[in-house]
Amino acid sequence: MTVEAVRGGVPEHGRVPKYYVVKSQLLNLLAELGEGALLPAERDLAAAYGVARSTLRQAISELTMEGRLRAYRGRGTFVAAPKLVQPLALRSYTEALREMGRNPSRRVVTVETIPAGSLAGELGVGDADEVLHLERVLLADDEQLGLESTYLPVNRFPGLMDGYDGTTSLYQHMSARYGLTYASAVERIETVLASPREAMLLGTNPAQPMLLMQRVSSDPEGRPIERVRSLYRGDRIGFETHLRA
Repeated sequence: MTVEAVRGGVPEHGRVPKYYVVKSQLLNLLAELGEGALLPAERDLAAAYGVARSTLRQAISELTMEGRLRAYRGRGTFVAAPKLVQPLALRSYTEALREMGRNPSRRVVTVETIPAGSLAGELGVGDADEVLHLERVLLADDEQLGLESTYLPVNRFPGLMDGYDGTTSLYQHMSARYGLTYASAVERIETVLASPREAMLLGTNPAQPMLLMQRVSSDPEGRPIERVRSLYRGDRIGFETHLRA
């Protein structure tokens, strides 16, 4: 089996699916309409582009999955705001969003103490040692962007939740309470689908592609601080990093 070269979405054999042609036309329309504009009715767009409504819906579905359109039941489909682009760096979610002019916040879902189990090796503790699990929905201007689970060894950080409600920056709290410095991290990123529970918490479709980021952070002595699992909406946020030779 061979892989065909694709330039600008057009395969070498020149045969382009109808929905893709419509998708390209819709992208031009979105640029003209601007952020927040209501997309014209399906029947009008299908007639304008000379295609069946099923073809048009496929194009709209892809643009919605990519975060170019936002659909609201009973209201219609609107041109979406550009994705947030967050740098991959050892810094808090709060700092990054504020630099982008957005208002970050968090909604606490779970606070519990559990045995380390499979997390023991990554956190440098015993299997039966207790780990604090803090699960939060990450928001930007009250829009759900991600679901974050943070695991920290209880013995190393006693009383971590005392006077802390979980809605503000954990990095800043850890630094103030324990004089902690985050020095390095190992992070893995992959594409996944959300579980029904995760999709409900994020207010999205279970078929929506998600970015899963898993990180183990360490202090200057190389001791593990935390293990974090962050699930981000692929239609609303992207990440960037600067590479040097």
